[in-house]
Amino acid sequence: MSISPYAGKLLPQEMLVDVTLLTAAYYDKKPDPGIAEQRVSFGTSGHRGSALKTSFNENHVLAITQAICDYRKQAGITGPLYVGIDTHALSEPAQISAVEVFAANGVDIFLATGGEFTPTPAVSHAILTYNKGRTNGLADGVVITPSHNPPDNGGYKYNPTNGGPADSDVTNWMQARANELLENNLRDVKRMEYRVAIKAPSTHHHDYISHYVKDLINVVDMNAIRDAGVRLGVDPLGGAGLRYWSAIADFYKIDLHLINQIIDPTFEFMPADWDGKIRMDPSSAYTMQGLLAKRNDYQVAFACDADHDRHGIVTPSAGLLPPNHYLAVAIEYLFSNRPQWGAKTAIGKTVVSSAMIDRVSEKLGRRLHEVPVGFKWFAPGLFDGSLGFGGEESAGASFLRIDGSVWTTDKDGLIPALLAGEIVAKTGRDPGQHYKALADEFGHAAESRVEAPANTAQKKALSKLSPDQITSTELAGEKIESIITHAPGNNAAIGGIKVSSKSGWFAARPSGTEDIYKIYAESFKGKDHLQQLIAEAQKIVDKAIS
Repeated sequence: MSISPYAGKLLPQEMLVDVTLLTAAYYDKKPDPGIAEQRVSFGTSGHRGSALKTSFNENHVLAITQAICDYRKQAGITGPLYVGIDTHALSEPAQISAVEVFAANGVDIFLATGGEFTPTPAVSHAILTYNKGRTNGLADGVVITPSHNPPDNGGYKYNPTNGGPADSDVTNWMQARANELLENNLRDVKRMEYRVAIKAPSTHHHDYISHYVKDLINVVDMNAIRDAGVRLGVDPLGGAGLRYWSAIADFYKIDLHLINQIIDPTFEFMPADWDGKIRMDPSSAYTMQGLLAKRNDYQVAFACDADHDRHGIVTPSAGLLPPNHYLAVAIEYLFSNRPQWGAKTAIGKTVVSSAMIDRVSEKLGRRLHEVPVGFKWFAPGLFDGSLGFGGEESAGASFLRIDGSVWTTDKDGLIPALLAGEIVAKTGRDPGQHYKALADEFGHAAESRVEAPANTAQKKALSKLSPDQITSTELAGEKIESIITHAPGNNAAIGGIKVSSKSGWFAARPSGTEDIYKIYAESFKGKDHLQQLIAEAQKIVDKAIS
């Protein structure tokens, strides 16, 4: 992986996105559904693309919105639809396009009061709050966001009535219908002018900020943070949560300092990521340079991405915690400090998350629910309360309310951040110190993710591997204890393979967009063992898919 000379630095003006050109491309460029890269494609978090590359344009949004309306009709969803947008330049024009179609279809929608930006978790929270106690007329929602992606990107994702990311049967249906609409030149798309649509009887407004902020007391002990006087710092990274943080500070009277209050669609204030591109990724040490420089000014500091569904935690003792480290800390703390959670409430992790979580789960005596990559796999368990916590290695997580009922079923970057404040308030130690104690008890883990070349046929072979195709019996000097292609928690295919030994593991998954596969690896025997493990992992996989 080649590190750009711009990594961790502010980009010169000439390298920033031209917002005027980008917005013009949104309207002017028309996707050709005969070109694969220009079709609607729902990944794990909806459709994403760039107007400049004709992969996220007005026609895409019109087609997707009509597909959502058609899906709601055939699925019998008749309640309101909650709409959120983030701070990317393409989000506002996309919302305008969506409103035109929703209004023409007579869908009752709730836009944010005052045109505010709305984090993904606030939409999930609104859906679940509305649906509580109802059996019909249920609500669903959409968030117009490409998450932490670069400034020239746009995105559009759908959350069904359980409030979480839509399952593949739903997104596959919407994807097929949207592409059908594109192929028919939007002939079957209903639409009205925005000036009429925004005043339509079906267009309403909702105070997302107030409803979300006032309810936080039921998921994080905000009083403990206030009473302990914990000094907190937050960098919203120019994202949709900016006014949420100021509202949280004011409402709960906590010592929370907003380090950056800039909203700018070029994101010129963001240091570039490893490859020289701007990303609002709170788990990257390159993009978090601004907050890391202030690590000693606060007892704990944090940041979230553009739609605030990911978190990054910075402490004086450890700097930026790797996502896996904080997940383990949060799990140990929550399950030791939430007495109202049921004895059978389980812990959710993905197959590529740290084995430290396995060891913490065993210590806690809790069932581990291990699923494929994608937060949608946690939504049912969070919804019915059988999962107390669901977390991904990419810094996405959510957990139950203090009373053991559902909070959100989509990733929520704000509550893990605030939980870090509760941890300091209740224990007197920051999350970095807590992780060190876990590492001293269970072993110090070294982790990495690397990429290896693979053509289309090899990627297809990797996605369909069976355990018996792995002929090796050892991994980095240890006996292989397990080989899986389906997640233990729900028996769903992981789209690759995971091989584990006593002191380490690797997982390999093909990329959906590039001619590579990704190797995730972790060792509890140090960095040298990790490098040996990765080298052997590539040999094992290459042999199996050759």
